[in-house]
Amino acid sequence: MSHLNKINSKIFSLDDLKNQVNAWKKSGEDVVFTNGCFDIIHRGHIELLAQTADLGDRLIVGLNSDSSIQKLKGLDRPIITENSRAILLASLSFVDAVILFREDTPINLIRTLLPDFLAKGGDYEIETIVGHEIVQNNEEGSIYSQTYNWRLVTAWPKNYPGLGMAPEKIAQLVEEMSNGQMKITVYGAGEQVPAFGVFDAVSSGSHQMGHSGSYFWKGKVPAAQFFSGVPFGFTSDEINAWVYRGGGLEIWREIYEPFNLYPMPGGNTGTQMFGWFNKEINSLDDIKGLKMRIPGVGGEVFKRAGGIPVTLPAGELFTALQTGVIDATEWVGPYNDLTFGFQQAAKYYYYPGWHEPGSMLELIINKDAWDTLPKHLQVIIETAAKAVNQDTLDEYTARNNRALRELIDIHGVDLRKLPEDVIEEFKIIANQILEENAANDPTINKVYQSYKNFHEEVSAYHAISEDAFIEARNN
Repeated sequence: MSHLNKINSKIFSLDDLKNQVNAWKKSGEDVVFTNGCFDIIHRGHIELLAQTADLGDRLIVGLNSDSSIQKLKGLDRPIITENSRAILLASLSFVDAVILFREDTPINLIRTLLPDFLAKGGDYEIETIVGHEIVQNNEEGSIYSQTYNWRLVTAWPKNYPGLGMAPEKIAQLVEEMSNGQMKITVYGAGEQVPAFGVFDAVSSGSHQMGHSGSYFWKGKVPAAQFFSGVPFGFTSDEINAWVYRGGGLEIWREIYEPFNLYPMPGGNTGTQMFGWFNKEINSLDDIKGLKMRIPGVGGEVFKRAGGIPVTLPAGELFTALQTGVIDATEWVGPYNDLTFGFQQAAKYYYYPGWHEPGSMLELIINKDAWDTLPKHLQVIIETAAKAVNQDTLDEYTARNNRALRELIDIHGVDLRKLPEDVIEEFKIIANQILEENAANDPTINKVYQSYKNFHEEVSAYHAISEDAFIEARNN
């Protein structure tokens, strides 16, 4: 039999298919039924059909006729004729039978064929699936609603406090809120993808999700750095407001779109410390020739000030500092720094974290994968990410001071403030770099102008609200 004849042989009339189903069942094979319009077949359709086929031994696809689709979706549909849609479905190796129905629903097909399994996409509740009661009344009949099993790779060590637990919490919330319909397996840095390989893994589609800091991708998307934070920029509440309410999220998604990525906030560590040093910083001269792990725009500032910025993943920082590969490192703050044991490798602990005043973490999703999700799962992911974004900030706010006291009182860490003239010089350099980068890159300029305008607005109000209150409270 030719390939084309084989394909056509899988397109049945109801009487012929009923006989075929009886023959399959007699031989002990389980029959699975699903249905749909399948007008312009896409990746989501293929994945659903493949998963559905795995439920049994034989897969039947009930296909809405042209007239049926017109009743449901209007006279301008379908785009692809019923005969063409039937051929396309029958050409799939895991589809055993295709049958057209002209009614609004496939209830007559289900009643006649009595499949062992009835399956629909994940956007259907079981009670809303046409024919569910017929199949459920069969002793061995089952209803299947599509599930999603995704992989999430991170730039953080597995189960690391704060940073590493944020994606775990997102995964847990998504599974709970979806009643198990969506399960996300989280992999730490190096388990499947290197720490700095998260962007490419999710962009390519080898993994559906990633969790990291956007400033790691400055070599790919220079403007992405604004969505982690820039020197002397937004605090945590300010960057949240800009992203969620000030147009930042829309721009973020726009600049990631060419990379097939859909980003959203996935945590915030608050204002960070400047970091750990093996020598005192008394003037700008002490920065010159100093090798420091510092990413993003902060690294550019450090370089222009005479230092040598180095980019290293989290898991390599302690050893690099201890062995002298680097002279200094920033990381996060006392809560995470204590966990890594930096106090064993460096004496001086400097503040403030001018380079990362309110560092936002990112959750990135492969855009093709995102588009295959039913709307309610998209809403669940967005809601879970937003909840964890705030929860992570709460965690750092609650834990940092306790950890700082332990570093000082128990481990004898020498806490130092950077000299004011050093801070001021860093600020001057940072503003120069931001302006230069904006002038040389239209995408950076678009993000920068939005960032700058919102910063001016929110700073003006904070001057008479939060800033004024903090000053009054502390004096």
